[in-house]
Amino acid sequence: MKKDLLMLGLAAVLILLLVSGTKFQSVEDYYLTHADDITDESDTVTVSIECGTVLKNWEQLDQALREGTHIPKDGFILAPKEYVLRKGDTAFDLLKRITRYEQIQLEYQGEEKNPYGSVYIKGIQYLYEFSCGPLSGWVFQVNGSTGKTGCSRYYPKDGDVLRFVYTCDLGRDIAREDGEGDSCEKSH
Repeated sequence: MKKDLLMLGLAAVLILLLVSGTKFQSVEDYYLTHADDITDESDTVTVSIECGTVLKNWEQLDQALREGTHIPKDGFILAPKEYVLRKGDTAFDLLKRITRYEQIQLEYQGEEKNPYGSVYIKGIQYLYEFSCGPLSGWVFQVNGSTGKTGCSRYYPKDGDVLRFVYTCDLGRDIAREDGEGDSCEKSH
């Protein structure tokens, strides 16, 4: 009996030691904490979140946003930064993971509620559609051009440059890599 109690006590102590020294994480939390752990074998993409057009249209911006700290002076909510691309990631998966990792507010409408069949980006960093005029909202670009598909339907490739850019003129005020404007539909 004493021997059984001693073994039971030792097993309990061993279990307590294992549990106290082990950090438990969900799969999502693991990937979140390793969002920018890049190795030589990693596929990567460069992602930015930009709102420089707001600075040129300040008078149209909602008063509450003019008084707050949500609009960065350099126009970058997230300056271009390289992140790990995981198998099966869509551009929206990356945006969601990165905004959570970088603690940037994100609000979206699910693809089941959107007539385009893709996620619709409603707001980032409290900057929403129509926050800076009747033609304003978020636009998604890949490698300098606005794609024909929404961000939740685009599967990035290694080396892609993804931009989530706020437009104040339905995309005509957003430059492509060649410096020209890019007429486009809003991000969905």
